[in-house]
Amino acid sequence: MTDAAPMRGVLSPVVTPFDADLQVDVERLIRHCRWLLSHDCGLAIFGTNSEGNSLSVDEKIDIVDRLIEAGIDPARMMPGTGCCALPDSVRLTRHMVERGCGGVLTLPPFYYKGLSDEGIYRSIAEIIERAGDSRLRMYLYHIPPVAQVGFSLDLIERLIHDYAGAVAGIKDSSGDWSNTKAMLERFPGWGVFAGNETILLDTMRHGGAGCISATCNVNAPAIVELYRHWQDADADERQSACTALRHRVGKYPMIPALKATIAHFTDDPDWTRLRPPLVALDTATVKQLGAELEAAGFAMPGIAARA
Repeated sequence: MTDAAPMRGVLSPVVTPFDADLQVDVERLIRHCRWLLSHDCGLAIFGTNSEGNSLSVDEKIDIVDRLIEAGIDPARMMPGTGCCALPDSVRLTRHMVERGCGGVLTLPPFYYKGLSDEGIYRSIAEIIERAGDSRLRMYLYHIPPVAQVGFSLDLIERLIHDYAGAVAGIKDSSGDWSNTKAMLERFPGWGVFAGNETILLDTMRHGGAGCISATCNVNAPAIVELYRHWQDADADERQSACTALRHRVGKYPMIPALKATIAHFTDDPDWTRLRPPLVALDTATVKQLGAELEAAGFAMPGIAARA
């Protein structure tokens, strides 16, 4: 990391391909990262839709190293580093800082429920203190529908006050626009990212930083264009189109649907694999989703067919 400005724009929680032995298929991952970057979409690897919590610490370190070795710019990466175990979070965070990643996306400790703000504060503070690097840019990951643990506004304010610069922003995946709006209003100029593109336009109109969204994995070109042109006369039309695509894919379980969509447009059925406990869509459903997307005129421009 450098002392560059905090990250902004559109990032994808990059889906993770697996081989027949359920090991990470890094070559497929590299190809997909390059496609995303070709459309100016950043890489929030190891997010929820990356099956990030199905990957070990060692795997994550190895994947980042191999992406960088392949020429992927670490400044465009915001790896997920929040784990249940404090030493794991610290180790990952340190490594991502040392490798020059543009930021890290940090879940609160999420196994124990009903946590106090004080407990969550201490966890985040320990990660920052033990990472011990002024280059750290941490983005909090607020996703209470899944983690059932989150960041209150008062807690966010305390972290920003005590760790100005290091706590650079938040991804709000609460699914509640009123919560995102409250963050934008209480912390003007801070890095608030929408948790999906359906509220990207509203987020930008209220001073937000962009969005980090699952469907960027397949619809990055349109979502990035919405971000770029949010002040244009056709912004509402762009937003409606992005929202419609999100809802079309979201009729199915999201992670399997994203992988099925990539499999369809790359003609590569190996993309449909998931690590247990997640389960892939059946063959008929994969075909149905692909047909629905094509009938709607959807495409993934520039996506490479299987090698």
